Amino acid sequence: MNPDKNTEIADTPAIQNLSRRRFVQGLGAVTGSFLLGIQLPTTAIAGSMTKTTFDPDVFISVAADGLVTIICHRSEMGQGIRSTLPLLVADEMEADWDRVKVEQAVADEKYGSQNTDGSRSVRKNYRRLRQAGATARQMFQQAAAQQWGVQASECEVYNHRVSHKASGKVADFSELVTIASQLPIPAKESLSYKPDEQLRYIGKDNIKLLDGQEFVTGKAVYGYDVELKDQKYAVIARPPVVFGKIKKYDDSAALAVPGVLKVIQLDTPTAPAAFKPLGGLAVIAENTWAALKGREKLIIEWDHGDNANYSTKSHEQAFAKTLDKPPHLVRKRGDWTQAKAQAAHTLEAEYYIPGLSHSMMEPPAAAARMTTDGIEVWGCTQTPQSAKRNISQTLGLKPENVTVHVTLLGGGFGRKSKPDFMAEAALLALKTHWTIKMVWTREDEIQHGYYHSPSLQRTSATIDSQGKTTGWNHCMVMHPIGSTFNPKANRPGFENDLGLGDMPYDIPNILIENGETKTFQRIGWVRSVANISNAFAACSFADEIAHQVKQDPKDHLLSLIGEDQQLDFEKDGFKYGNYGESTSDFPIDTGRLKNVIKLVADKAGWGRKLPKGHGLGIAAHRSFCSYVATVVEVSMKNGRLKIERIDSAVDCGKILNPDRVKSQMEGAAVFAASYTLHGEITLTDGKVDQGNFDDYPMARITDIGPTYTHLIDSNENPSGIGEPGVPPFAPAICNAIFAASGERYRRLPLKQFGIV
Repeated sequence: MNPDKNTEIADTPAIQNLSRRRFVQGLGAVTGSFLLGIQLPTTAIAGSMTKTTFDPDVFISVAADGLVTIICHRSEMGQGIRSTLPLLVADEMEADWDRVKVEQAVADEKYGSQNTDGSRSVRKNYRRLRQAGATARQMFQQAAAQQWGVQASECEVYNHRVSHKASGKVADFSELVTIASQLPIPAKESLSYKPDEQLRYIGKDNIKLLDGQEFVTGKAVYGYDVELKDQKYAVIARPPVVFGKIKKYDDSAALAVPGVLKVIQLDTPTAPAAFKPLGGLAVIAENTWAALKGREKLIIEWDHGDNANYSTKSHEQAFAKTLDKPPHLVRKRGDWTQAKAQAAHTLEAEYYIPGLSHSMMEPPAAAARMTTDGIEVWGCTQTPQSAKRNISQTLGLKPENVTVHVTLLGGGFGRKSKPDFMAEAALLALKTHWTIKMVWTREDEIQHGYYHSPSLQRTSATIDSQGKTTGWNHCMVMHPIGSTFNPKANRPGFENDLGLGDMPYDIPNILIENGETKTFQRIGWVRSVANISNAFAACSFADEIAHQVKQDPKDHLLSLIGEDQQLDFEKDGFKYGNYGESTSDFPIDTGRLKNVIKLVADKAGWGRKLPKGHGLGIAAHRSFCSYVATVVEVSMKNGRLKIERIDSAVDCGKILNPDRVKSQMEGAAVFAASYTLHGEITLTDGKVDQGNFDDYPMARITDIGPTYTHLIDSNENPSGIGEPGVPPFAPAICNAIFAASGERYRRLPLKQFGIV
């Protein structure tokens, strides 16, 4: 595959040879080293690269001994990105993976976007980093040719060496560093890319996980593991209700706890919540235990404010009311009203997904210390640049006076892209001039996070006398993520793009709408975002229609999708965001969606005779430009549910690291099983009711059956994989339950029905 296929100017990195320009600390870069600087385009400068001063940091460094150091500018949170993005460079460069070291980038706009969210790390950087690797390879090829006095085309680069077949000469990269460091950057149009059959790392199953040894031996350093000289430990008693205030407090008992040093009152933020610290009382101590015990001793009288009027259960009535007559059109095709009037049958269903917490294994944590010219912060952040900006704004410092170091993340799922916890650590360091370690407990994370909104969805279908679906109506309401940044936001925005307006079924009459609602908590993106709710409704309802017309659910799903085609939703008046990608690079291809359905059905043995009480359920969904279909086999015995087997087929374009793709799909099954079976965040009088894994459980080993992932071999552009495995799981399991028992569940989590 040509990595420059459909590449736009704004997507093209600027590359320079920095070897003669400056000394780079921390990379072993000394005289004679080869330093290749790459400036990745940011949103602000995209399309105007020629007008922007070239000021990159180093992405590739080759030391005099041949050690290749590659900067990873995305965050590692278990998805293996540090073993994937550098792999692109190493393979195209023909570096020996055993002689490659990866350095984690600090927050810096020079890296382009460092946001590790939206399942876009690979799809946004595939072309760019292959170009960087090809540039380095060609420069070493040219260096060898210059040294031997031959044509570069006569030299072959392989596994850290350049060879000249005619003369038998061979040189290691280490022997060519000095010459390569003096060469100009080759023109982009002169670069050649390795054909797929010559790739040694990309697409191979046997690539070792770069940080694997550290992970399993406990040597890996996460946000919680950061230990700085003379650091103090802080926890915060935050308002139980968002935007709540302290009326009065007594901290005398807290200060009497041995090890407690200080109690500091933090300012109460005003709307919008954004990434601001929530306020409250911070307890700073010599150790974590003393800080926690001190917080327990605080006596606080709160003014909970207007948000105390909100309770999840009662607010469902407001959700239902807005869907009685939803005021906002998302997408329209044909005439739904006429289809309804002419239908032989009409089917209706209502679905509900509750609020959800991220609940990654490592809660947020950050450490901060003041420096002579600003502040230095360490943390488990998915968005280093956003963290830097947030700290700068919170402290009133210039961005250039804030340094953010990125640690490993013990899970993220979108929570650690909200850097409020980084700002808290920095703020306390500024107020005390101590080195501060900011610690969140599990209770803090569950009760003071950013939540996936509860969502109510109503669906209707019209069916003619031949059993064909002639109309589709889908109405949705949820607290919009936009409300976290704009208090006036009262209806879904980009959430419409996530499995609602982009419904792929070939139905002549379509009406998709959404409603309005007030928001009373911090709403944020959780792994797969609104795809969770929208796909649960759409994929479940497709199965309900199949049973209504007495068709096999898999065959009916394929017939709903219709002919192979690339969809254009703008024909129906819906301006589709497509996860920030052009539809020319990442079209909405129904043929690819059907292919994963056929593959997973085959691998799961769809149609085979099942034991009594067993059932198979199927669901398929496109998200983050990838296609996933899931089949779940369940058994229902004595009214209790057991997941017997999970099969998923995925088409995520060209696969860079198959092992990581499989791991992400397996993790998606566990993540989705957690909210399908157990998870629910509710609020009463503005306060989150749950607090730990006893009342917000995660899926256990016994909850999950054997999981199998089946990969489509594709040469399309690489697309997302961290999130696409999540949406089809819940509808597939509920469809399987119906097949096994005849009971239809349209509300999650399933534990409320006593079957888990």
